[in-house]
Amino acid sequence: MSFKIPHYTAIRMVAALWTATIVVSCGNKLRNIDSVSEAPTQVVLNMDAAQTENGVMQMRLVASRMERYEKGEEESVELFPDGFKVLAYNEEGLLETQILSDKAEHSVHGKTEKWSAYGNVVIINYLEGQKIMTDTLYWDRERQRIFTDCHVRLYSPQGFMQGYGLESDERARNARLLKVFDSYGIVSEDTTGTGYVDTVNFIGPRYRR
Repeated sequence: MSFKIPHYTAIRMVAALWTATIVVSCGNKLRNIDSVSEAPTQVVLNMDAAQTENGVMQMRLVASRMERYEKGEEESVELFPDGFKVLAYNEEGLLETQILSDKAEHSVHGKTEKWSAYGNVVIINYLEGQKIMTDTLYWDRERQRIFTDCHVRLYSPQGFMQGYGLESDERARNARLLKVFDSYGIVSEDTTGTGYVDTVNFIGPRYRR
């Protein structure tokens, strides 16, 4: 049986996603549900929550299953055991960024709120033509930044980078790796015929402004 997410719940969850911080670790473990309750108080299947502004799509959150658990009046946990997909759109309403993960979690404790996404995290910026792969992603919505301290692979038209640690704006428009190793950049006008430059000091792609 498929449950349609109530209108007010969809608005609350999307608003929380935009204002919360995603916090994850280099691992692939969901919270033990025994620590919150024996059974979920709410299950939503085929979830598709959207946020628009002046008729223009801002963001969508899509998940095949969401389980909500209550732990007291001021604490709750929403688990996405099959992961989720977050779609972010630019100012013209064009799909710009997509974030995928194997699992995700949203927890609230009083005024503290955290979003977690982990396990094969993939961030694609379609307008920049880049793809970022890691196991961990931190999203600070208040600062409009995403970051991680785990191993990261970044593919772009300018080359390939990998390293530990990543900082970027939340739409991955200016991604920067912190500790780079074994990376290469594609040389568009190469007279040697090799087609790339291999260097640990490769600073990464230049982004359109």
